[in-house]
Amino acid sequence: MYNQSGEIIGNVDLSDKIFGLKLDHSLVKQVLDAQVANSRQVIAHSKGRGEVRGGGKKPWKQKGTGRARHASIRSPIWKGGGVTFGPTKERNFSKKINKKMRRSALFMVLSSKIKDKEFMMLDNLNFEVPRTNIAVKAIKNISGKLDGYRSGKNKSDSILLVMPGQNKDVLRALNNLSFMNIVSADSLNVKDLLVNKYTILLKDAVPVIEKTYKI
Repeated sequence: MYNQSGEIIGNVDLSDKIFGLKLDHSLVKQVLDAQVANSRQVIAHSKGRGEVRGGGKKPWKQKGTGRARHASIRSPIWKGGGVTFGPTKERNFSKKINKKMRRSALFMVLSSKIKDKEFMMLDNLNFEVPRTNIAVKAIKNISGKLDGYRSGKNKSDSILLVMPGQNKDVLRALNNLSFMNIVSADSLNVKDLLVNKYTILLKDAVPVIEKTYKI
């Protein structure tokens, strides 16, 4: 376990039920696909003939004009009419994943972070003043201990900081750093872990994870 100066201050025993699982790629992919699908917002929506404006009056009489008979200008064959078989906001892309599968996939990814040396346990993180320049110095000390970490300017070296709860000062200090992402332990998910290469877990976040997932 490290402190925010980048010094080793001790060791931590972690539960094998969370941090000692073997990675199942198919399960992780299934949970990730479900998470992405469930967060998808249906934006594209084309109006059908019952939604477009106008068409309250028959454009011309049924017979005697020499033209084709029409009942409404809302018809899909008219310019400005409704769209046939277009995308609608009623589409549902959600996928159902049970809690046990979601929990197992999350713990598998956490375990793989440790095995791949992309994980760090941090004692605490506090700033006297919530300023970005102060936070950068602390993160530089910490990230220098991560295996293979090069620079925060590299998008592939993004860091996920797992906090035990909301901390406005830490959030304010780190919010301007593009390579830093912050998540509460009770909101930890597979996507955030996979999108960010490195994971820094605060010591007090471990009990929150155990309580959230009833370990």
